[in-house]
Amino acid sequence: MGILKGCFVFMADLVRLLEIPVEIDFVRLSGYGSAKVTSGKVQVVQGLHTQVKGRDVLVIEDIVDTGLALGFFMDYLRKRKPASLKVCALFDKPSRRRIPIPIDYLGFTLPDEFVVGYGLDYDEKYRHLPDLCVLEDCGECGYMLIMRNFNKRRHYE
Repeated sequence: MGILKGCFVFMADLVRLLEIPVEIDFVRLSGYGSAKVTSGKVQVVQGLHTQVKGRDVLVIEDIVDTGLALGFFMDYLRKRKPASLKVCALFDKPSRRRIPIPIDYLGFTLPDEFVVGYGLDYDEKYRHLPDLCVLEDCGECGYMLIMRNFNKRRHYE
């Protein structure tokens, strides 16, 4: 189960590496809107199409931040009684956590910076970038993206 929209790049890469048959479904949650901080109120925008009762479920998440959205979704899934329920997250920001979230499979831990690229966005922008970038507000010039793996700076209006 992927949590849209941010997970789609990571999930596509991950699924191609699996050597077992899988069924894929997505849920879309809303908790940010166009802000850089969560509203704290999570809503299901697009629900599941797959029956999870009695099945092993792996939730794919791009980034675990406050834990509010993932915690909400895990409760949503538990009510549907899966045989097992695990979480795979590419990125984790434990310094921002508001509720405890166990992550069974984790890629990287990040500092408390707003990141975009590789599927992650800010107000639907920058999702297409192939690298993880830190989004910094440059005032009148727009935003500066700092490429973590190349240490390059780019200005985006």
